[in-house]
Amino acid sequence: MKADKREDSGEINEGVNKRDGIVIRRTNFLFLCVFIIFISIYFAGNYYVGLRFFQSIQNFIEPYSFLYWIGYLFLAISLFAVKLGKRIYPGSVNYLATITGDYWLAAVYYSLLIWIDVDIIHFLINFAFPGAQMTNYPSLYWGLAVLSMVSLLLIYGTWNANHPRVTHYDVFIKKAVPELPELHAVMVSDIHLGPVIDNKHLESMVKKINELDPDIVFLVGDTIDEDVRFFISNKMPEILKKLQPRCGVYAVLGNHEYIGGRSKQAIEYLRQAGVNVLVDECVKVNNQFYIVGRDDRMAAHMAGKTRIELSELLKDIDRNLPIILLDHQPVSLGEGQQNGVDLQLSGHTHAGQFFPNTLISRHVFENSWGYSKKGDFQIIVTSGFGTWGPPIRIGSYSEIVDINISFQNKIRFNEP
Repeated sequence: MKADKREDSGEINEGVNKRDGIVIRRTNFLFLCVFIIFISIYFAGNYYVGLRFFQSIQNFIEPYSFLYWIGYLFLAISLFAVKLGKRIYPGSVNYLATITGDYWLAAVYYSLLIWIDVDIIHFLINFAFPGAQMTNYPSLYWGLAVLSMVSLLLIYGTWNANHPRVTHYDVFIKKAVPELPELHAVMVSDIHLGPVIDNKHLESMVKKINELDPDIVFLVGDTIDEDVRFFISNKMPEILKKLQPRCGVYAVLGNHEYIGGRSKQAIEYLRQAGVNVLVDECVKVNNQFYIVGRDDRMAAHMAGKTRIELSELLKDIDRNLPIILLDHQPVSLGEGQQNGVDLQLSGHTHAGQFFPNTLISRHVFENSWGYSKKGDFQIIVTSGFGTWGPPIRIGSYSEIVDINISFQNKIRFNEP
């Protein structure tokens, strides 16, 4: 009988492995398709923008057109050269390549949007007034105008991204907690520690959090921006250790810890920094409330892991105590509501980071940023402290989230 059980178990595991393998292959194929589409759009957009600027200054650089396109091609591929540079030229050279590639992506993006608008205006004027012609379009003046607008956007976006705000929420959970009328928490997500969000930014973040004097700190994914080696070599764990909330620091992984391919190392070094990393785990804090940390959805795609169902994580807990869920990506929010979660904390969206992505993000996610409620289930999604790619924010802002959580016993105590 025992042998039969082992055989059945082996068959089940084999079936699960086959299913997971099929899912991973399909996902990898989908990622490949998305990557090819992105590359095609990226270089098509680069050519369009480069051509318009070239046409604007062609009369002035005609003998040196070849040099213009060589320089332009170098900037266009800088975004991808960074990946190679991490292995061959680490340090200051890689940092310069990273900054160049990130800013170039933003510059081309906004140049593309503006040039398309200008082209549409030009077409409409010529269509409405066939005899009218926009002078030498696209002329030097148009090129300078577009370049000036893009430069101003990047300057403002950089300043805005480097001035994070503290966003405050008051949350009430309808559960009594022994000897704990309220809990003061700070949430930070999407720090993206790396060459762009460096030690200076991390020191500033830690200082601001400590000034808020929270009981507990939550790091809700994408703490490290892929490259764990940069995190270690720049002694960032030592800075994180300066966070000393009374109830500790708790974290979950985000998609970027998995994209970097070193999620296990990320967990190890975050724990060395005094951070309690929860990977599909549930912990009871001081016998007063639960923290549930879900593995990121990217784990299935990048590491071949299927994250545990939320119902499974919560099956043995005391439902009379508050349940705080940390899940990097704010998707499938109905799960939290169906499983009795009181408060979910998420990030990932960056609130779109820069316009017009901010508008798209609102339609992609049920809650792209801020507070929402479904019955007794509450969720807060942060726009994040750092940035991905271009270190700019336009139409959104970087933030540290300050949350005051009140429980039922505080309300009862204040009642006459």
